[in-house]
Amino acid sequence: MKKVKITVLRKTLQEDLAKEYGTEGLTACPMLREGQVFYADYAKPEGLCDEAWKAIYQYVFALAHGSGKELFYYGDWIRTPGVAICSCNDGLRPVIFKLEATDIDSEIDYTPVQ
Repeated sequence: MKKVKITVLRKTLQEDLAKEYGTEGLTACPMLREGQVFYADYAKPEGLCDEAWKAIYQYVFALAHGSGKELFYYGDWIRTPGVAICSCNDGLRPVIFKLEATDIDSEIDYTPVQ
């Protein structure tokens, strides 16, 4: 298993929807910043939003297990092997992520839980 590089590409705010449904003063995601990088494999990296992880983990898992040399979805989505562009599931202020397969080996943390 290899690590996957997760880069925050863009934080967005759907202004029309936020105006109609959001709370007063709602802004783009306050938890992440554009350009921020995480590395993951089987577990959510520290500092990454739980909801974002739920939305992207299956792509991370696929890339970590060898889909880095293939195109996702039969080549009709992303043109670069080993890359996926995904977003979190916040309908008012989604964050867009770039996931990239790497050659960095994963290591399972066998530290016992106290």
